[in-house]
Amino acid sequence: MPGCDHSAAYRAPKSRDALREYWWFCLDHVRQYNARWDFYKGMSAEAIEQELRRDAGWQRPTWPLGRLGGGQASTDDLEAAIDGFVHSASAPRSPRLGTPPELRQPLEILGLDWPTDVATAKSRYKSLAKQHHPDANGGDRAAEERLKQINLAYATLRAWLRPEIKVA
Repeated sequence: MPGCDHSAAYRAPKSRDALREYWWFCLDHVRQYNARWDFYKGMSAEAIEQELRRDAGWQRPTWPLGRLGGGQASTDDLEAAIDGFVHSASAPRSPRLGTPPELRQPLEILGLDWPTDVATAKSRYKSLAKQHHPDANGGDRAAEERLKQINLAYATLRAWLRPEIKVA
């Protein structure tokens, strides 16, 4: 402040549009400035209401619940949720519940349970590929068809477990 000899150790914002730019005052003058300063000065009632609503969400955009959640739950998801409520933690649960529907057949072909990981799937795939390879079965057509099923199942499972891999 003009004529003030005290050190300016306290900051105050210059305006609501420049909240990171400051005036520097001594303690007495910053108190006077803050007492007179009104963030909402010059705003309409609607603009003030909008600003207060934005403050409730920390100035971040918000959406109504359920709009961006990816749609409705599948029947399997609902059955799994009901199964969790009906059965106690110690009761045996169906291994198929909670398994993504598109992975049920590939997991069955590979002889794996859900959940699984890439390393387990790869290990199982290698052992089945060796077992059913036509060279190991004397050119048997049935083994060749089984190997095709195993290859497709593994590709589907791998693409699910590692989404950066695209299935052709």
